[in-house]
Amino acid sequence: MDMRRKILGAARKLIREENVEGISIRKIARLIEYSPATIYHYFDSKEQIVEELITEDYDRMIDTLSAHPVARESLGEALKSNIASYINLAIEMGDLYKKVMLSDAPAMLVRSAVLYKGAATERPALAMLYHALRELRSLSERSDSDVETIVQVIWSTLFGLSLRMMIEHVNEEQKQRLINQTVELIVNAIEKRGR
Repeated sequence: MDMRRKILGAARKLIREENVEGISIRKIARLIEYSPATIYHYFDSKEQIVEELITEDYDRMIDTLSAHPVARESLGEALKSNIASYINLAIEMGDLYKKVMLSDAPAMLVRSAVLYKGAATERPALAMLYHALRELRSLSERSDSDVETIVQVIWSTLFGLSLRMMIEHVNEEQKQRLINQTVELIVNAIEKRGR
């Protein structure tokens, strides 16, 4: 295993065990049994390590969501695939997802903030959903800010649902029921909003 991967693996482990703010170069060095100087040879700071981890996870999330593009003809099925993929990935990431996404540290918010004006064009996950919804006849006449707000509400709903499923250790059968009901509510709300 190359040293960068070893350092990132140790940092990921520490984040799972503690929190993002609680990790340090010294703790990472102790875990991999090297000196802090070795870590500084590969990374300038703890923040750079955390940023790389966030980038990896965010890219993985985007790749997962991109695998199921939303089509005009099958919004319900595409949303179901995307929602299931998002929730499954969030649950797989577990505590790291919770700690990163719930962190109010500035380094985290740079990547995780989604509720500001313009987020749908700056955040790839929101942008994919935004462009898909923009194509729907029911939303084609809506303002950009209106569609962006809908996207932000959908993302926030999925975020909250994913966290609750993790905290409550929801079984597979209940997870599918919740996903199906969420998709139905979202699709119905979008269709109703367009009328």
